[in-house]
Amino acid sequence: MWVAATGWIVTGGLAVIAFMRIFAWDDLEPFAVLNSLTAVVYLPAWVVALVALVGRRFALAGAAVLIVAAQIAFLLPELTATEPLPGWAATAPSIRLFDANVYDNNPSMTGYAAAIKVYKPQLLTMEEAVAPDAKKLARAGALAGLPFHLAVKRDGPRAFLIASRYPLSGDNVVYYDYLPLIVQATVHLPSGPFALWVVHTTAPVPGSFAQWKSQLDFVAAQVAARGLSKLLVVGDFNATWGNKGFRSILATGLTDGAAARGHAFAMTWSQKLGPIPPLVRIDHVLTGTGVAVTKISTGPGPGSDHRDEMATVAIRRPARS
Repeated sequence: MWVAATGWIVTGGLAVIAFMRIFAWDDLEPFAVLNSLTAVVYLPAWVVALVALVGRRFALAGAAVLIVAAQIAFLLPELTATEPLPGWAATAPSIRLFDANVYDNNPSMTGYAAAIKVYKPQLLTMEEAVAPDAKKLARAGALAGLPFHLAVKRDGPRAFLIASRYPLSGDNVVYYDYLPLIVQATVHLPSGPFALWVVHTTAPVPGSFAQWKSQLDFVAAQVAARGLSKLLVVGDFNATWGNKGFRSILATGLTDGAAARGHAFAMTWSQKLGPIPPLVRIDHVLTGTGVAVTKISTGPGPGSDHRDEMATVAIRRPARS
């Protein structure tokens, strides 16, 4: 009897989460956080369904199966986002991108310096990279092949660093509520320029939940206003496909590089849960038209609570006049 009672309690709780996802998507902070965990939060329903079927408690099994079906429906857009590479990508120039939220309280950049030297990125983007971090990377020789720099020098998590093998221009910091939200620049490849935006939103925690929602909507509006042509958007969005604000960003037409390449479950946060692996993918590499992720993987994020994103990004050559 206690097994059935526990099953009903679990199923009822998950039904509330699913109901709020359908009828009040990200309207309340606790449910928005749970929505970001869509890939894992409903997994107990699978166990309940199996146990209930074995125990011939068919009403409970049916209720749990409905929760499983809801989870699959919520995940389906991300899982079916895999797509073939555009034909032009095979012969287009490409760059190696290394994006990392390095954690502003990271005690050392030694691990990152080593990772950068191994991967040899041509474009390095870092969130929460305070000024001493850049100096440590430079002293370690990690920035030797990346002579062009753009930095937002702040204490705390709103610091940014961009380092590039290729010239950077048009640097612009977009503020929201007096905080740097997007760092915009143009990267000049020998074959032509493309636009780079590095994003870091506020986390949806008590006191900043409304700010988090409005920041995601603001990023979507900025993308829609600018257009998708030759646009690469990377960084820590503090949001997943389970969140309404991130889906609004994707609705502008941007492509999620990891999902497009079949890595929807390449989770990036948090590495601070002991033996439990990262459970959400809140760090993203998004591409507009004329830009495509051809390869993508995550790295260990030494000393950070985030894993890194390492991607090969193809940039379409300008059309000949």
